[in-house]
Amino acid sequence: MSDRAVLHVKGRVLVGPDDVRDELWVVGGRISYERPPGARDIRTVEGWALPGLVDAHCHVGLDAHGPVPDDVSEKQALTDREAGTLLIRDAGSPSDTRWIDDRADLPKIIRAGRHIARTRRYIRNYAHEIEPEDLVAYVAQEARRGDGWVKLVGDWIDRETGDLGACWPREAVTAAIAEAHRLGARVTAHCFAEDSLRDLVEAGIDCVEHATGLTEETIPLFASRGVAIVPTLVNIATFPQLAAGGETRFPRWSAHMRALHERRYDTVRAAYDAGVPVYVGTDAGGSLAHGLVAGEVAELVTAGIPPVEALSATTWGARRWLGRPGLDEGAPADLVVYEGDPRADVRVLAAPRRVVLNGRVIG
Repeated sequence: MSDRAVLHVKGRVLVGPDDVRDELWVVGGRISYERPPGARDIRTVEGWALPGLVDAHCHVGLDAHGPVPDDVSEKQALTDREAGTLLIRDAGSPSDTRWIDDRADLPKIIRAGRHIARTRRYIRNYAHEIEPEDLVAYVAQEARRGDGWVKLVGDWIDRETGDLGACWPREAVTAAIAEAHRLGARVTAHCFAEDSLRDLVEAGIDCVEHATGLTEETIPLFASRGVAIVPTLVNIATFPQLAAGGETRFPRWSAHMRALHERRYDTVRAAYDAGVPVYVGTDAGGSLAHGLVAGEVAELVTAGIPPVEALSATTWGARRWLGRPGLDEGAPADLVVYEGDPRADVRVLAAPRRVVLNGRVIG
């Protein structure tokens, strides 16, 4: 398509779960619901259109060993794009991926800076590894480097106890979260286990990643405070394999990981039923492949979340939560077109018919 070409998307345009229109137009890379006068160079795409999918827990610029070169980051971003993911909340990366912002053919990224972890309490080469007295300073640094988010590592294996344990004293996270909020950033935290959650929520955290340690006692606290979770169920599926690898050295940790895995669906459904906001994230990067967003939506449905709500968790609701537009008049034309109605069967998401990014058909 040339810069002057007009794109006509027709069929069923899902502006919202119940706001379905027959067509939209893309002029100058932006959405319009009025046919442009005098349009002649028109390309038509037909099908079921959704806002570009959101992966709210993804790591571009990271693999199992740490930061990666730009060409690898590019491949990661392209893989996500081909899966229909056009908006990423990058939940921690040691790589500088700002160059992606200059590429109109790559997904848009909302960065959380680099992970902030306790010394020797996270994956090597991933995080700033610090002690509690430095937490406020590092949170301030990453709040300034990110795009409105900061990522803490809330718990990890404690070698002294041989099990998962909270990383930060309550007073440290309270001060750090207050500083992030003062600087206009929201805070999220990696949490597998139970014992860090109450302190983090009562300290004012905005989101928790994974949240496998939610219980009957903490779910109402999350709901009353409006703290979101991003369950990353496609990643939690790896817990049995991780547990097997650590069985000999850390048997308590291995048993704990298996238990968290076994109740994962019940945990997510109980949180949803209680009114906790739930969003789609894959944890791609690290050791997990990119492009798994459709699989994560299907996992939420397996957990018992209604299909339309699981769909919203990667489209309308997720974009609203992150402060980015969907298929709004005048918004950048970032959308995905499918053969069938994804509200009826979320498995449709695994096979995008067309991907449109910044008004250009790229897939």
